[in-house]
Amino acid sequence: MPDLAEGLARAMGAPVANLSQSTAGARRTNVIFEAGGTRHVATIVPAGLNGDLGEQTITSEAHVRDLAERAGVAVPHVEFVTEDPAYVGGPMMISAFTEGETVPRRVLRLVEATPGLGDTLAHQLGESLARLHSIEAEGPPGHHPAEATLARLAAVVAGLPQHRPAMEHGLRWLRERLPDPPARPAIVHGDVRNGNLIVGPDGLRAVLDWELAAPGGDPIEDLAWPTVRMWRFGNDHLEVGGFAGRQALIDGYVSGGGEYDAERFAWWKAARTLWWAVGLAGQAMSYLSGAVPSIVMAASGRRVSELEWDLLMLTRPES
Repeated sequence: MPDLAEGLARAMGAPVANLSQSTAGARRTNVIFEAGGTRHVATIVPAGLNGDLGEQTITSEAHVRDLAERAGVAVPHVEFVTEDPAYVGGPMMISAFTEGETVPRRVLRLVEATPGLGDTLAHQLGESLARLHSIEAEGPPGHHPAEATLARLAAVVAGLPQHRPAMEHGLRWLRERLPDPPARPAIVHGDVRNGNLIVGPDGLRAVLDWELAAPGGDPIEDLAWPTVRMWRFGNDHLEVGGFAGRQALIDGYVSGGGEYDAERFAWWKAARTLWWAVGLAGQAMSYLSGAVPSIVMAASGRRVSELEWDLLMLTRPES
């Protein structure tokens, strides 16, 4: 294993100091350090995980972030990227350090202490998403984002060890309302939510965690995901991340040049709720099978029923 400080110094072309590991990042290592009189963040992918679980290679991720930055999205500037494990033992990307809060409950405390910040943050997030979606990017020929998502969800639900009536109901609801492909496919981030944002008293400072970003997606998917109840952290009355109502997000999106479709939004919100339910079910199964002996994976299973309830509420007949 290469020496971390030496590898970072070689990448930066300058001595490094004050290395500390960030609490952010479940599967990748984030190291904060100083070089050339400023702070930086090195994101390191453990050997064997680059491109795993549908993630991009770190070089592709850095390219998408560069495109997003040039389009006006709030994103940390990428300073160095390599797939060569000789630097630090795995692929690595170095970014400029951005000050602010990332832990969701700290973000919510900051919002509570700063009048008007929640709506400002949601509006800025909407604007950033609109700028990202202005980057037109075709996916594979004939790609239909909603249809592909529904097919993946159906396959996973069918493979669960017991019948899940709420999930099966959700699949029927989604199948009956399948939207057309978006008129204008774009790059979508895939995981914009409270917990993947850097927030300061002035609002949104950066969007993090771009490893799931991909071309050819439906922009409304990005808009719906941060409104899923699981990302409100107890502030259920505020639909966007527990810090604002939906309208502030939509207003920012439209002012940034995006187009909002309420029916498509409802479809993607339900789809992503089911997506997270099956994701957490899979994490619990990985613990039960012994593949991942982590209490975090085991605890994931208790949230599945919550998401099934959310799905039922999102798909219940209108009175």
